[in-house]
Amino acid sequence: MTSYLHPFDCRWANWEFHVGFDIRASTVISMASVHDGDAGTWRQVLYRGFVSEIFVPYMDPEEEWYFHVFMDAGDYGLGASAFPLQPGADCPANAVYMDGFYANADGQPVKAENAICVFERYAGDVAWRHTEAAFPGQLVTEVRPDVTLVVRTVVSAGNYDYTFDWEFKTAGSIKCVVSLSGILEMKATSYTHVDQIKEDAHGTLLAANTVGVYHDHFVTYHLDLDVDGTENSFVKNTVVPRRNTGDPATGGADTPRRSYWTVRREVAETEADGQVNINSGGPADLLFVNPSKKTSVGNEVGYRLIPAGATASSLLSDDDYPQRRASYSKKQVWVTPYDKSEKWASGLYAEQGTGDDNLAAWSRRNRRIKEEDIVLWYTLGVHHLPYQEDFPVMPTVSGAFELRPSNFFERNPLMRMKPPGNPNFPNCSCHI
Repeated sequence: MTSYLHPFDCRWANWEFHVGFDIRASTVISMASVHDGDAGTWRQVLYRGFVSEIFVPYMDPEEEWYFHVFMDAGDYGLGASAFPLQPGADCPANAVYMDGFYANADGQPVKAENAICVFERYAGDVAWRHTEAAFPGQLVTEVRPDVTLVVRTVVSAGNYDYTFDWEFKTAGSIKCVVSLSGILEMKATSYTHVDQIKEDAHGTLLAANTVGVYHDHFVTYHLDLDVDGTENSFVKNTVVPRRNTGDPATGGADTPRRSYWTVRREVAETEADGQVNINSGGPADLLFVNPSKKTSVGNEVGYRLIPAGATASSLLSDDDYPQRRASYSKKQVWVTPYDKSEKWASGLYAEQGTGDDNLAAWSRRNRRIKEEDIVLWYTLGVHHLPYQEDFPVMPTVSGAFELRPSNFFERNPLMRMKPPGNPNFPNCSCHI
């Protein structure tokens, strides 16, 4: 496994993609394709992906605090808040670094030095394994270690620090991880002990005279997927329980089994069908497929969305002013047809936004999304209840999601991977 890295263009293992930088979004990943070793060709996965918005409403309605509501990308710019990474601390010793550039208010170029780092992660994880013990007197074990490529940016948006990782896996997956750290927004109080609190303090007493206010973090990604081409569809697979009727005509069988489950497949026709709250007990699998491309046995090639923690959605009322600005935060998944003017979930001008120009407003047009060039908007959400360990600087807490190939390859794409006994393994490196 070999790799090379040119500034802003990367080919590593079975991936190639472009790394960009934006004053509002910070790191932008585009033109991501994965190599299909069996077919001997490069295949499209992601046309462009970036963090579109970070919505942070605080939960204290009092006079001095009710306005503490932030749109970190739209109000301040994530790229403008990306400061130099610290070698050996923010990124490991084998990392390489990239500078970002953007234009300031006068149109002059600004250099964001060491804003992005790229490194290989080889930390003892397993790519695939199996032990076969069925042979008498013989134990057969095959294991392949997991090596991934990480593209990292850290954004210090005021008091909070967000670490954004794009992780490319040799199994064909793209994993996005958000890690939160930094300093809580705290409120002065007369309380010195929790026994003194007789009413809602809107937070946690972290130290004498110091309350860490309850708040949310909603990090919304814009992911313009091109799964083996641009004409994609959104599929919701829902697990449905069934009783065994004993009749094969209704899916049953003449056996003692009394129950089983099966899958109900729904192809989203319009934007209204493309909205999902993943906490509501809905679909088990959310897929993005190319109906015009199929495997040798007839399955539509696709990628599926796998949430990995941080799945909170907004609890604010729809008529509350912060919620009107970020009305999309009630659901984690939105799917829209591609429109080059629809990049920012909070609207083009977030600071003065009223909710008339945002992701939820666009989706009210209920446009067609079946067999179209479609965009996935996914929101990682955290209800942050502060604890004393978060004070004075909080340890990182993370959430993630993964885009994983699903019938995209004919078989496990790592079957060609050499076992670790090979003297050339691992043979991965990145350099500018």
